[in-house]
Amino acid sequence: MATFLYRVGRLAFRRRWYVALVWAAVLAAVGLGALKAPGASDEEFSMPGIESQKAFDLMEQRFPGATADGATVRVVFVAPSGEKVIATENKRAVEKAVADLADGTQVASAADPFQAKAVSEDGTTAYTTVTYKVAADDLTAADRTRLERAIHTAQDSGLTVEAGGSAMDDGGGAGGAAEVIGVVIAAVVLLATFGSLVAAGLPLLTALIGVGVSTATILTLSQALGLSTTTGTLAMMLGLAVGIDYALFVVSRYREERAKGRAPQEAVGLAVGTAGSAVVFAGLTVVIALAGLAVVGIPMLTQMGLAAAGAVVVAVLIALTLVPALLGFWPNAVLRRQARKSGRIEEEGTRNNGGSRWARFVLRRPLPVLLLGVVGLGALAVPMTDLQLGMPGDEAKSASTTERRAYDALAEAFGPGFNGPLTVVVDAKGDDDAKGGADAKDAAETIARELRGTKGVVSVSPARFNEARDTAVFQVVPSTAPTDEKTKDLVTTIRGERPEVESETGATFEVTGTTALNIDISDKVQAALIPYLVVVGGLAIVLLLVVFRSLLVPLKAALGFLLSVLASLGVVVLVFQQGHGAGVLGVEQTGPIMSLMPIFLVGIVFGLAMDYEVFLVSRMREAYVHGEGPGQAITSGFRHSARVVVAAALIMIAVFAGFVGEGDSMIKMIGFGLASAVLFDAFVVRMAIVPAVLALLGDRAWWLPKWLDRLLPNVDVEGEALSRRREADLEAAREADPEADPEADPEADPEADPEADPERAGTPGQEVART
Repeated sequence: MATFLYRVGRLAFRRRWYVALVWAAVLAAVGLGALKAPGASDEEFSMPGIESQKAFDLMEQRFPGATADGATVRVVFVAPSGEKVIATENKRAVEKAVADLADGTQVASAADPFQAKAVSEDGTTAYTTVTYKVAADDLTAADRTRLERAIHTAQDSGLTVEAGGSAMDDGGGAGGAAEVIGVVIAAVVLLATFGSLVAAGLPLLTALIGVGVSTATILTLSQALGLSTTTGTLAMMLGLAVGIDYALFVVSRYREERAKGRAPQEAVGLAVGTAGSAVVFAGLTVVIALAGLAVVGIPMLTQMGLAAAGAVVVAVLIALTLVPALLGFWPNAVLRRQARKSGRIEEEGTRNNGGSRWARFVLRRPLPVLLLGVVGLGALAVPMTDLQLGMPGDEAKSASTTERRAYDALAEAFGPGFNGPLTVVVDAKGDDDAKGGADAKDAAETIARELRGTKGVVSVSPARFNEARDTAVFQVVPSTAPTDEKTKDLVTTIRGERPEVESETGATFEVTGTTALNIDISDKVQAALIPYLVVVGGLAIVLLLVVFRSLLVPLKAALGFLLSVLASLGVVVLVFQQGHGAGVLGVEQTGPIMSLMPIFLVGIVFGLAMDYEVFLVSRMREAYVHGEGPGQAITSGFRHSARVVVAAALIMIAVFAGFVGEGDSMIKMIGFGLASAVLFDAFVVRMAIVPAVLALLGDRAWWLPKWLDRLLPNVDVEGEALSRRREADLEAAREADPEADPEADPEADPEADPEADPERAGTPGQEVART
């Protein structure tokens, strides 16, 4: 592996114009394809294999034209203090607003609250539900404007008018400012790390090119592959983060090789051969973690995982080809300004720095450091035992939003369960059409009567029948809020009573609706979490076994990752569910943790954590293979890699933490969870627990049974073959011409390449370093 990538790096350096033109052509081609491709589809969210989804599918089949995924908006009218909404003037204003809302070209229906009995008992509040024929993303600007105008007109009459529902979603979300903040912080970290504007800008440039290629490719293929508009979100976020990190590691190794007196082309080859090998295997672990999201069985999650995996592959390819090509254009520009001016390149790998000093501190006190790290993360993980999954809705939004105010107004006027009604779908058709089914009306009445007597049910609406009169739909309003655990218990109770009711009526029924769907999603995700961990963790352990040729290092890496993920989930529960410190982050309403949060956290952080493991421990392994003792190898690994790993982690944290500033609580949750997980994994697990464990294990850390050593392929991430080959080449050169400089790079001769400049043949600083 190292030898092959060494050749790739040197080839990219020599043929830099061709490499740059190829990537420019790829970016232009996919960019043009994205511009000409049809827009991404807006498929409804689906979750095969759960009851709620089956009921939705049945409703679409039996009630054609009234699709379950059509956008809706619930407009709430509250009378001024001391008045009733049924007063003449207020009633007239409400009716006019409803008429205006119903006049939209995409509107399917807009119910009159006075005819639909949608008025509170005290007469102060009324609401109308507007149903659209299309999904929220397909609403035209004209219909959105009509909705806003109708609300403002009713407000001008003196009513308090608020609105909530899927139609209020303008398609916004994370991005924009959050990404800009992350990029700016990443630039500052890179500048502080490298001390050179070019060295700081190169990883940013190549990462943005990679994100552009992957995002444009997703947009180009979205229609053909049926990808949704949200597929590229994760790809953009991860592509930016790993793209910066992978280029950072290659550039850092290049500077290190230059400091040893290597010619630019040779330094590039060695950088790609060693750091590039680590990039390949780190990228593979991320791809495994993301592709493994298919285990969960959610099509949208599978698409997002595969798209993000593709973005990671692009980032790896750019780090191996475009980065060395750009280094060929500016071989000295990435060095520190002081080195370029003075002509002296200091060899950083031979002097003490913060990384080596920290490593020696851990080596002196490995057991206390290990216990402190494990106990600290374990304490943070304790709140995770109280984890409650759900899908926070409008109640989790800021009180400054109309959606939250509409939610609160309805809860106050009609009860907390009104915002999350359960939809019951009665199927009286029967499995055998020849035999016929039960009477839908009688079955619906019997089922509704049974549900009215169930504890926790406030009301049951009249049934609505399809044209064939074989299917009925009605709503059940719980007494508790949608995210309350008692509501989940109610759904379980209703489904548990089903066999008895079905045997009595001869018809079947299923419970669905947004509340039931969220409950079912949470249950399915929880059930898939352990298999996902087993599959992804198992594959990654095998991959790390090949990389490090050790039994204990991969196991230690996986256990450390598990500890950091549990700790990050614990702090997410602590803030977003229990409310500790929620005000600092601008979280106004606590509640259950988003259902997909654990699976997202495990998938993304697992890959990123293995990045740090591969980059840090591979340098320790490299030193150990080249003859250093276990303790000295740990110190060498930290001396060479600690600063770069810290910089990479800070960049990741900056990118993710930027999303904490978003207004949406779910985006806050994702950003906070990912940032805290990277913080724990990079600074506690990889920088403290890992060296402490390796120090305690000593030589045993690198032990591998001989029979397994013979079975595993030798991928040579440490570049041992490169070292042997280089020594042989230098010895042969000395024998052929004792007076020649064996370190010189004949391919770097400026006379041999008319495109080359004096920098390419070596700088005065290089000569100083050689002597």
